[in-house]
Amino acid sequence: MAVARFYHLTRDPPEALLPVLIGKALEIGLRVVLRGADAERIAALDRHLWMVDGFLPHAIKGGAQDADQPVLLVADATPLADLPGPAAGCLITLDGAPVSAPEAEAVERMCVVFDGSDEAAVATARQQWRALTGAGLPAEYWSRDSGRWDCKARHPKVD
Repeated sequence: MAVARFYHLTRDPPEALLPVLIGKALEIGLRVVLRGADAERIAALDRHLWMVDGFLPHAIKGGAQDADQPVLLVADATPLADLPGPAAGCLITLDGAPVSAPEAEAVERMCVVFDGSDEAAVATARQQWRALTGAGLPAEYWSRDSGRWDCKARHPKVD
């Protein structure tokens, strides 16, 4: 079961954080699903990920080799269990894309990335936090207000 890590973006766009999160997951051998809210956004992220330093092998869902992709970009709410190929070890959601407690229980790593300057995105992230923690899942809230990523809250609280 994953700790649901919520990343509140206030300084940089998601395009700056996503390659880091994806790279770390690939380093430890996890298959990644990046779930976005719409096809245009996923297409833009696809182009961006081909331009980053380093190599992040990936594809948009719908291709002949989906089952072989270490990183699969998804623009809909297809449940992880219904995606082709081996089970994903890491789920990253963006732009308010849906997450569920069963999915968090099925992965090793879960990241919810949201834009802190978008009130609707913040409200959605809060609702997702309540839903996941209400289902008994551990969660962390990360912010970069100080210039570095700091964990600002944990559920359940750990002293």
